[in-house]
Amino acid sequence: MSGSLGRAAAALLRCGRGAGGGLRGPGVRAASSGGSGSSEHLDALVKKDRVVVFLKGTPEQPQCGFSNAVVQILRLHGVRDYAAYNVLDDPQLRQGIKDYSNWPTIPQVYLNGEFVGGCDILLQMHQNGDLVEELKKLGIRSALLDEKKDQDSK
Repeated sequence: MSGSLGRAAAALLRCGRGAGGGLRGPGVRAASSGGSGSSEHLDALVKKDRVVVFLKGTPEQPQCGFSNAVVQILRLHGVRDYAAYNVLDDPQLRQGIKDYSNWPTIPQVYLNGEFVGGCDILLQMHQNGDLVEELKKLGIRSALLDEKKDQDSK
């Protein structure tokens, strides 16, 4: 699996440099934050879906390389059902989520209501295989497992 992860990481680094898009997956919801940065509201947002991402832009058109990399990592793993909140649309949300997580940067990823980290943490989890395990705990089978199985059968 490390070979496919290495290729995937290299692709991510190439993709992550631009603010290019890609198409929204079938279950990706560009969700509205409701215009509030209150702790109670943010708590509800991060717990509403199994996978929640606060990013600059949208999954189909990220506005920074780090947000793009997070979208690409999720796409590589076949994560199609997640909520995405564009912090550029709402300054209160942008600051509120930073305060809520005590994490100074965007994007931010939450799995099952728990803060995971930003792009650097998600990339590290992707590279070392931890993301596959965390997704499995959520009942999400990583597409990389199927890719590995296909390579093993050849």
